[in-house]
Amino acid sequence: MKLPVAAGLATAAVTVTLYPLFEGGSWFWSCVGAVLVTTLAGAAASRLGARPWVAPAVTPVAVLFYLTAVFAPEEAWLRAVPTRDSVVLLGELLGSGFDDIQRFAAPVPVQPGITLLTTAGVALIALLVDVFAVRLRRAALAGLPLLALFTVPAAVMTEPIGWPAFVVAAFGYIGLLVADGRDRLSRWGRTVVVRRSAGSARGAAPDTERLALSGKRIGVTAIALAILVPAVLPALTPDPLFGFGVGNGLGGGGGNIGIPDAIAKLGGQLRQQGNGTVLTYTSSDDVPRYLRIYSLDIFDGTKWTLAPLRGRPEDRVSEGPLPPAPGLRPGVTLKRAEMRVAMSEDIDELNFLPLPYPARQVEADGDWRADRASLMVFSTEDEAAGLEYRVVTEEPEPTTTELRTAVTLPDSDRYLQLPDGLDPRVEALARRVTADAATPYESAVELQEWFTRNGRFTYDLRASGSGAQALSRFLLRDRRGYCEQFAGAMAVMARLLGIPARVSIGYTGGTKIGDVWTVRTHDAHAWPELFFDGIGWLRFEPTPAGAGGQGTAQVPAYSLPVTPTAEPSAGASEGPSSDDEDTGQSAGPARPNPRQLDRDLDGTPIAADPGTPAAVTFGIGAAAALALLLLPAAARLLVRRRRLRRLTRPATGGHAAWAELRDILTDLGMAGEPSETPRALGRRISERYSPGPQAAESLARVVTSEERLRYAPAPSASGPVPADLRRIRRDLASKTSRWRRLGATLVPMSVLLRLRAAGESVLDVFDRLEGLRPRLWRTGLRRTGPGPAKGTSPGHGTATTPGRPAGSGQDRTLTGTRR
Repeated sequence: MKLPVAAGLATAAVTVTLYPLFEGGSWFWSCVGAVLVTTLAGAAASRLGARPWVAPAVTPVAVLFYLTAVFAPEEAWLRAVPTRDSVVLLGELLGSGFDDIQRFAAPVPVQPGITLLTTAGVALIALLVDVFAVRLRRAALAGLPLLALFTVPAAVMTEPIGWPAFVVAAFGYIGLLVADGRDRLSRWGRTVVVRRSAGSARGAAPDTERLALSGKRIGVTAIALAILVPAVLPALTPDPLFGFGVGNGLGGGGGNIGIPDAIAKLGGQLRQQGNGTVLTYTSSDDVPRYLRIYSLDIFDGTKWTLAPLRGRPEDRVSEGPLPPAPGLRPGVTLKRAEMRVAMSEDIDELNFLPLPYPARQVEADGDWRADRASLMVFSTEDEAAGLEYRVVTEEPEPTTTELRTAVTLPDSDRYLQLPDGLDPRVEALARRVTADAATPYESAVELQEWFTRNGRFTYDLRASGSGAQALSRFLLRDRRGYCEQFAGAMAVMARLLGIPARVSIGYTGGTKIGDVWTVRTHDAHAWPELFFDGIGWLRFEPTPAGAGGQGTAQVPAYSLPVTPTAEPSAGASEGPSSDDEDTGQSAGPARPNPRQLDRDLDGTPIAADPGTPAAVTFGIGAAAALALLLLPAAARLLVRRRRLRRLTRPATGGHAAWAELRDILTDLGMAGEPSETPRALGRRISERYSPGPQAAESLARVVTSEERLRYAPAPSASGPVPADLRRIRRDLASKTSRWRRLGATLVPMSVLLRLRAAGESVLDVFDRLEGLRPRLWRTGLRRTGPGPAKGTSPGHGTATTPGRPAGSGQDRTLTGTRR
């Protein structure tokens, strides 16, 4: 009976990990009901002694009755017995559940189809666990279906699984293993006893308490190590103390949306003969703007791809403004504009909204959510075809001074990562092209100028290829390609120069026809975005424009080369002086370190915190580790001081001195048995270690004081003093090795033993819980009348000592079992 219950509890414990996937908790109680039905069916089969195949055959029928009663009671007979109509309704709900999980992003709404699909899946897992653990007696293999259930949130969530959920799931599995071990041991046989008393029938079954306690201790220790060890290892990210594992999935899990190969789709749109309308828009300032769809931030050496996106419920565009643009700080001039976009009905399936960057607010029908890192807006439920929406954008308009003084560090270094194996000539080329640049911004401008003018590149849609070799061939030899090659190459070169970069794919601003701007298929485009802290992500345009290139591509004004008189000086504190501008030199250092500059709210360059040096970080870590190692020594010192203060109290001073003496002996490796009397201890120490006269006198004083406190009607008027204990410790320490003395100081064994005892006391809670059994269970094991105990037969399992009655005296157990 216990093993089926343990299997059900293990399944319910692992089901807790599914909580992040759903909104609300009604789904959980449906799953608990399915687990309960499975557990009751398995327990009944075990109780009746049915063959192993009976439970797997009967349980699905019981689950079907349960699902019918919960999800299709109106179509069932007596609201629980399945009928043809109820089965059809369950099938329809399952189909809708499969469709919903493809449309929604986690946390998904608790709809009947999704709840039914989840409940049926959990019931299947519970059945498999019961088959493995109970029917086949392979409890360890039952971890496989439990692991399959556990990996569902890990596979679809970008957020790590919380450690409390992991602990609950792990305890469920540990409990199943412990229950299986106790059940196996109970089948070994009964203990053979030499004598049996009236209450000795409990010894008829093997004692599994210690085995269970050992298993629980091992399990608790393993789970504690799994939680704490990764938390103290700095190389593991994210912090494993609050989560285990990092999943991948768009929208944070739950729903999946198809993301085509953005690069391949871009080339296909540019090469196709037709040039259909994709969207039209109007803007309050009548200025065309690039409309971004995808933001590619991972370069694997072959192509640019997207990192997993996260669509939180609070980031729905219907909830209010979009999350703030990363890196954009107050003080930078913003240009606000409003756009109204109308998507064509004839476009391919698209679950992203083309938007200018950075969009501040989006009003669109449907469940559209923004990814905080990239501000891409997507939906797992709706499509963009035929949609009309309103966009408010706030574009930064930084001054040249702000751009020159901006640092280039993003919130994450992922925008600087590049694969191994890149051609070293590419980095050398990037540094040669930007040799005259004094700041990261100037390096970005030099790169753009080199691609669009000085590098003699040719726009050609027939160019193709990807990967490191294609990059080298494009930059070093052919210099022929279209926007894919230009954007990707500039982003790679920017990262090689320490400038965070990514590639965006979408559409250019299009062409104005009448009163609206029209974006067509051939306006599909790719461009790089570079990060400057305080300003955020800025678009650059390395693709040649005009008749010889992308027809509607436009170079942003802030990325044009600045002539010495292009912008008047704003003062010595804000930018270069007029004299400096005439000579082409900046007011500050010739090549400031971008990692040592930051910006004030008013735009004034200020010294920024470069971060904690590596040596300091290492020193702090070493000091923390040393402090952790010295905790036992500090605890021992505190205990000693507290006891020495208690020596002045006649009623307790002797006990404090005795306790301190026992700890001294334990730390020095001289401890005896806990039951050793004070006089026996003093005699043993005197005979074995021969303390000096003064130390022997102090030892006798401590021993005598403890004896009088234990046995005399009144304590001694003069007890031990702190000098006695110090004298004993010095004398006995001189008779041990140097390493023993060092260990007694730094790692005192008395403290470690107390920690061990405290841990055992905590783990003993399991024993107390095991003892909370119904009174009927306990009394049922006792022999309540004359004759042999229940489960024994005359002449078997007992032996009596000649000359003594069989029912008196104390049992003596023989080591052995009866089969």
